[in-house]
Amino acid sequence: MAVAAQSAESAEPILRLRGVGRRFGGLRAVDGVDLQIRRGDRRAILGPNGAGKTTLFNVIAGEFPPTDGTIDLFGTDVTHSPARHRAKMGLARTYQQSRVLLGLSVEDNIYLAALGVRTGHTFPFRSRKRDAPLRARAREAAREVGLERRVGAMVSELSHGERRQLSIGMARVAQPQLMMLDEPAAGLSRAERVTLTELLLALPEDVTLLLIEHDMDVALRVANWVTMMHDGRVIVEGTPAEIRANETVHELYLGKRHYGD
Repeated sequence: MAVAAQSAESAEPILRLRGVGRRFGGLRAVDGVDLQIRRGDRRAILGPNGAGKTTLFNVIAGEFPPTDGTIDLFGTDVTHSPARHRAKMGLARTYQQSRVLLGLSVEDNIYLAALGVRTGHTFPFRSRKRDAPLRARAREAAREVGLERRVGAMVSELSHGERRQLSIGMARVAQPQLMMLDEPAAGLSRAERVTLTELLLALPEDVTLLLIEHDMDVALRVANWVTMMHDGRVIVEGTPAEIRANETVHELYLGKRHYGD
């Protein structure tokens, strides 16, 4: 497990949000969020539906700009930088719905993800010499997410859980400094959630992870620090144990089963 976020307060954040907000017409989906992520953090962002979690992710990733506040990534102001620029800097993300190409193999999907980050496009190299290192890295990324035996399989043949693993492999292939996972356990069976949790816990300690997750058992096991959102705002932060014991969180989200009642 990575060093706890708050044990390295002297380290400069690799991601810093100051007063970030996002409005859609009259709707304020994200409202005045301050957030700091340091290298090696494993941060979970939790909250009920409509809390603003995915909108915040989209703003951080550059899918659309904030209407208020600033975003610093790896020491650079990226408030108005596009998503492709942030990806080249070392940010990778997954989505609630797996964005994979069903008609291609596992290796091809991961290879194209690596190519897109490196070159800004997904047209395969015509030179075997240039292509070989990315192909090798794609196979290694497949192994890292438990798909080494499925590397040649068509994605259409994969289970839902395997497609989730593939999405993480596609995010992992470029060895990003910051990985953002949007509900990676969504729709998984109990056994698949166990596999996913073990995969995330096995990531190298220097991988910084920011995830949205509705499955509390997954989130509170993987994370070492938790940010709780409600109505677009951050309302509580703390360790997984503190979040489990927090009465406000209990009332808004967790329910009695997480308190052993």
